[in-house]
Formats: sequence, structure tokens, C-alpha cells
Amino acid sequence: MAIPYLHANSYLEKLLQERDQEALSEALRSKPEQPAKPRLPRDHRINSKMLARRWELFADKNGIQEQLFDPATEATMDVYQHNIENFIGTVKLPVGVAGPLRVNGLFAQGDYYIPLATTEAALVASYNRGAQVISRAGGCTTLLLQEAVMRAPGFAFENLTQAGTFVAWAITQIEQFKVEAAKTTRHGQLHDMQVTVEGNHVYLRFDFTTGDASGQNMVTIATQSICDYIQSNSPVEPSYFFLEANMSGDKKASAQSFVSVRGKQVTAEVTVPSDLIHKLLHTSPERMVDYWRMSALGGVLSGTIGVQGHYANGLAALYIACGQDAACVAESAVGVTRFELTDQGDLYAAVTLPNLIVGTVGGGTGLPTQNACLQLLGLAGAGHARAFAEVTAATVLAGELSIIGALCSGHFSHAHQSLARG
Repeated sequence: MAIPYLHANSYLEKLLQERDQEALSEALRSKPEQPAKPRLPRDHRINSKMLARRWELFADKNGIQEQLFDPATEATMDVYQHNIENFIGTVKLPVGVAGPLRVNGLFAQGDYYIPLATTEAALVASYNRGAQVISRAGGCTTLLLQEAVMRAPGFAFENLTQAGTFVAWAITQIEQFKVEAAKTTRHGQLHDMQVTVEGNHVYLRFDFTTGDASGQNMVTIATQSICDYIQSNSPVEPSYFFLEANMSGDKKASAQSFVSVRGKQVTAEVTVPSDLIHKLLHTSPERMVDYWRMSALGGVLSGTIGVQGHYANGLAALYIACGQDAACVAESAVGVTRFELTDQGDLYAAVTLPNLIVGTVGGGTGLPTQNACLQLLGLAGAGHARAFAEVTAATVLAGELSIIGALCSGHFSHAHQSLARG
């Protein structure tokens, strides 16, 4: 995180022009003597009394409260009880729809209209165009490859000998660990354990299946149960341990999740005839492959984990619309896009995403507008999580085709100019 000398010097000079060094030091000083604003009530319940107490904290709430706590929010506020603390209202985002997007998958079959919640102009139009390309080509093939959601507790011991003794015991306990996990959930199941030893530290990465839920709370509670068993039964008592030792890849891009799986690993492909590329994207398969080759090298040179155009755009919009954990875009946007020219001169395009953290039950999926978006997809409720993962990968593929087509045809900046600035 080094800062170049010229930049640092220029920044410092600008600061000193605005304030002298004494004023800068005063601004940065800790100020415990200054009275703090009133604290929030400790009661997190959602009811009229607590709403009124929270809104009393804001001196200038005229107009603000009407926007965040409108009559529709007031009428449905009870449904948010298990999704938020210190509730004061809701934020509205525009939702657009892209499609129809034809998907030929193991679990997703048919034409889907994709709800996307975003404030970025041109995004929905881009994904809509990509969906048209895929559907006109007969649809994309999608394949869910594997599933696992991890939690990775870390245990510290006095020395490596103790760590080794603990590992020798832990690897014999996998069946009992499964029993302990099963006590906490009817839907999740522990199916594997990875062991990493670093000096006198031991990391146990537990891999779970989570049914139709994205499952992060599920695996946290199940892992706590396993850790409680370890504390009571381990032949060597750890000096200390942490429920999550930052080795699960939770909400961050990592090399581990890129080569393994976190959530649902899905790949999607489509072969687009050359005439469709010319007609709908206004470029050629050859030029799109040229772009992919250059962008792949650009990704390598800049050190990206994976190589892709803009997975995060579609994932964030779809996750927000459908009640997913938007922070999981951090790991979900890791993946690989590949374009090739076929012997017939058509375009072969594929995306592979190893970390789709998605579900159709639990979390935010039951909230009114989010559940409505899942219903629009026809994927609300139990039995649809795998299909939703395949549709998500297909949506990402549509976005890759469209943005690369726009960059190849020279329409990229024009689209943003016309749609974002009128």
C-alpha cells in the first residue's frame, strides 16, 4: 500500500495550505471531553414505541422520516423483525427486468425474466441485450457442479506437539462432528472437513450443504455446536480458539474459493451464431475473441483473482432484488469468462462461478418485495435454490456478452451517455 513520493508530497502541501500543522493535529486528536449525541435505545424490537424513540434522536427529520418510514413500510414493519436492528424504515431502489433469458440447465429450465435492483443507468439495458442474444441462440446450458458453505474455526496451542495431538484426535471425530452439527439444523449437513496446521495453530474448515438457504447463519450455529463438543472432549485443551479464523472465504475474494467452492459452483455456456453477433451486438465473433484475449492478459497483469468483465454488476443487482446477502458479491464475483471462435466462425462463450452464495428460503428472501422478485422468477421458496444458482450464472453470462459486445462495437460510452445523461 505504498504511496508514491510525488503524490504524498503534493497531498501534504495541499493540506498545509488549508490548515496549519497545529490545526491538523487538533482535528485528529481524540476528544473524550466532548459530549456525545444520545445513544440509541438498547431495545431492538420493531414496534411503534421503539420507532418513535429512535426517530426522536434526529433533530431535522422533517421530510426524511416521511421518505424512510412511509405508510407502506409502517403497514409491513413486523416482517423485518428478524432482519434488522435499530429499524427506522426502508430504502427503495428502482427495479428493472431483463429477459426473457432462456436457460437449459440441470435444475433451471425455461425462459426467465430477471429482476435487477440498481441505480446504475444502462445496466438493465445491457443485461437485457445479453439475454436476447442468448435466447435467440436457443438458450445457454448451465450446470451446477458442487455445493459447500464453510466455517473455519482456529485453535491455538502451546506448541506444535499439542497441535499435532489435537489434529490426530480431530480427524477421528468427523462422524461425531456431523452429529453435533445435525442437532442445530434439519436442513444443513456437515459433509467434509479440511485441516490446516500453521505452527501451533490449527484451522478446521467445515464444509456444509445448506439445502435451499444460502446458509451462512446455519453453518455458524452448527460450527459453534461442534466447537462446544471440542472444548468438552479434546484430549488437548486449546489455549484459545475463534469460531471463524478468516479461512472460510466469507465475504472476500480469495484464491482458496477460486480453486474450490463456496456456496454453489456453476458453469454456463452458449454458442452464438455469427449472424446474431453482427445483428444484435454490431460486431464480430473474431473481434470479441480479440477483446477477451487482451482483457484476460490485462487481468493477469493487474493481479485479479479470476478473469471476467463485470460479474459484480449483475450479481449485486440480482442479489439486492431477490433478498440475498449483498456483501457476498465480494466472493461471488470471482470467476472466469472464456470466449473462443468455433470452426464454423461462431462465438463460444462460457462463464464459471465457484462462489454463488444464494438461497430461496431464509435471510431476506421472505421480505415482501424480495419475495415478489423471486416469485417473478418462479423460484420462491423451498426446492428452487439450485435452479436460482443456474439462472444467476446465466444472467452473468448475458452481462459478459453484452459488455464485451459494446466495447468491441464502440457503443460502450455512447450507451452510458444516452441512458445515464439523457
